[in-house]
Amino acid sequence: MELAFFLYFAFVITTTSALVVAFRNPIYSALSLLIMFFHVAGLYVTLHAEFLAAVQIIVYAGAILVLYLFVVMLLNIKQDDRYHQQWPFAGLIGGLLLAEALVLTVERYRAPAVATSEAESVVAQSGNTEAIAEVLYSTYLFPFEVASVILLVAMIGAILLAKRDLQEAPRS
Repeated sequence: MELAFFLYFAFVITTTSALVVAFRNPIYSALSLLIMFFHVAGLYVTLHAEFLAAVQIIVYAGAILVLYLFVVMLLNIKQDDRYHQQWPFAGLIGGLLLAEALVLTVERYRAPAVATSEAESVVAQSGNTEAIAEVLYSTYLFPFEVASVILLVAMIGAILLAKRDLQEAPRS
């Protein structure tokens, strides 16, 4: 039964991820992204990581998607054909990534089983939330802060691009 749920979530995540790129209308892309975020949360639930599922819905489906929609509306993006002319190159890159994933999957099942790591025993003793907090705020504190600065710079860049487009737009 777990395999059936995994295959369902994997199929929907893969399909909606492709639709995010394939749709010409940015609102349809955002709706596909929302569906993908909810199915990723469902995948976390099947892995018994309920905290990550809740964070996925609150942070990504809530905040990040709203920020994305805000930027789309701010930039007033129309249908743009220049991005859809690059499908052959994108298909080549996607094919290479798919081949890499298949090779890594086959190699993983060929390798001998690894003994339970220390991190898995820590998670089993405490819980998902405590284990994530311990690792995030000790080992990965610097990358966590760098990611927040990168998101801030991206948001400022989007606002500056929108401001420049508004200034260059012909006034009637």
